[in-house]
Amino acid sequence: MTRARKWLLGLGVAVGALALLGLVLASLIPSNEELAQRASTRLEAALGVPVSMGALHWRLFPSPRVVIENAATRQPQPVEMKKLTLYPRMAALWQLRFQVVRAELEGAVLPQLSLLQLGRHPPDATQGKPDMAGTGDLPLARLDFQDVTWVSRRGNRVVFEGEVQFEAGWRPRTLQIRRTGVTPVTDLTLTRQGQEDRWQTRTHLGGGTADGEVQLHTAAQGEMRLTGQLKPRDIEAVSAMQAFNHRSIMAGKASGDTTLSARGVNAAELAQSLRTTTHFTMGRARLLRFDVDKVIRSAGKDHAGETPLNSVTGQLDTHNTPSGMAADFTRLKASSGALSVSGKARVVNWQIDGEFSVDLVDGLVGVPLKVSGPLAHVQVSVPAGAVAGAAVGTAVLPGIGTAIGARIGAAIGRIFNSEPADKKSAVPAQKSP
Repeated sequence: MTRARKWLLGLGVAVGALALLGLVLASLIPSNEELAQRASTRLEAALGVPVSMGALHWRLFPSPRVVIENAATRQPQPVEMKKLTLYPRMAALWQLRFQVVRAELEGAVLPQLSLLQLGRHPPDATQGKPDMAGTGDLPLARLDFQDVTWVSRRGNRVVFEGEVQFEAGWRPRTLQIRRTGVTPVTDLTLTRQGQEDRWQTRTHLGGGTADGEVQLHTAAQGEMRLTGQLKPRDIEAVSAMQAFNHRSIMAGKASGDTTLSARGVNAAELAQSLRTTTHFTMGRARLLRFDVDKVIRSAGKDHAGETPLNSVTGQLDTHNTPSGMAADFTRLKASSGALSVSGKARVVNWQIDGEFSVDLVDGLVGVPLKVSGPLAHVQVSVPAGAVAGAAVGTAVLPGIGTAIGARIGAAIGRIFNSEPADKKSAVPAQKSP
C-alpha cells in the first residue's frame, strides 16, 4: 500500500469517527424545540412568572454549546436577556445530564421592581429522573457578563460588566463587577479566603478605595447572616455619585469606617435587608447649590450658591424601605469660617427632610433651618423670629469690634421670644409720648 493510500485511509477513518461521534451526540442532545420547552417550563416554575423564549438552539462546533436569545419575563417591566451562551460539561452529557461549566451573558436588563416580584424558591428536582438541570455540587464554574443594565425604582439605568468563578454551593471564588465607561475606575472585587465563607473586598470609587472583608454565616435552619467591615479612603463625593448617574450635594474627599449586615434565606432577602453604618470625615469641602450665609441673611428666601466648608463629620445609616433605600444622616457637624452647622437629615426616594442649626459665633447664636423637598429643588424655611439672624449675619463679618456683644444679645432676644406674625398684627402700635 502506497503512502498516499495510507493517508487517505486514515483520513477516511477519522472522518467516519467524527461522523459517528456527531450521530451519538445528536441522539443524546434534545432538539431545540424540546430544550426550549424544558427551559421555559423550569424558568416559569422557578420564577413564578411567564417567560418567553425568542430562540434556543444547539451548536456542536467548534465546541458544544446552547445559545438562548431574546428571553424575557412577561411583566410590566420585563427582565430581559439578549444572549446567553451555555457551555455544557461533556462528561455529564454522556450521563444524560445537562451541566453547565461556563456561561456568557451578552446584554441584559434587570429592573429592580420586577426582580422583587420573582419567586424565591426553585422547585425540587423530580426524583427518579435524570438531572437535566445539572445543578449538582458545582452548578456553574464561571459566568462572564457584559452590557448588563440595572434599572432602579426611579428608572435610573446603570450598566455593568464583570465575571464570577463559582465553587460548590454557589460560593464565588472570585467576583469582579465594573461600571462600564466610567472614569475614574469604579469596580468591586471579591476574593474568597480559603474554604471559609469569608471574602476580601477591594473597591475603587471616586478616585479612592473602600477595602475590607465580608463574612457569611449560615444557621442550622438555613438562614444566612452577612456581616462586613469596609474602610472608605479619599473618596471624592462628586465623581462617586456621578459613577451611578446621581448628583452630589457635597464636593470633597471622604474617609471613614463602614459596617454592614443583612439576614435572609437567599440572596434576594439578603439584599432587601442590607443595612450599613458609616462614620465619615471630610476635610476642606463645598456644599453645592446651597449658600448657608445667604439663607440666614434672606431668612430662607434665597439659598442659591455654594458654601465653603473647613471640615465635615457625621454618621450615615442606610437600609431598604418600601419606598426605596433610606439614607439617614445624623451627628452632622460642619464649620465654615465664622459659621458652624449641626443637624440631621433623611433622604428617601430622592426626597430630603432635615433639621439644622446654624451657629454664627462659636455656638453663641443658633438659627434653626428646615430643609425639605426633592433634592433637585430643595426648599429651605427659617422661623419668622429668626429674621433677626440677618442682623447677626452682618455683625459677624471680619472687623466687627467689641460692640458685637450688644447686637448679638438683641438678636437672641428677638429669635427666641418672637411671636406669630398674625398675633403681632392684632396689637395696635402705641405712639411714644
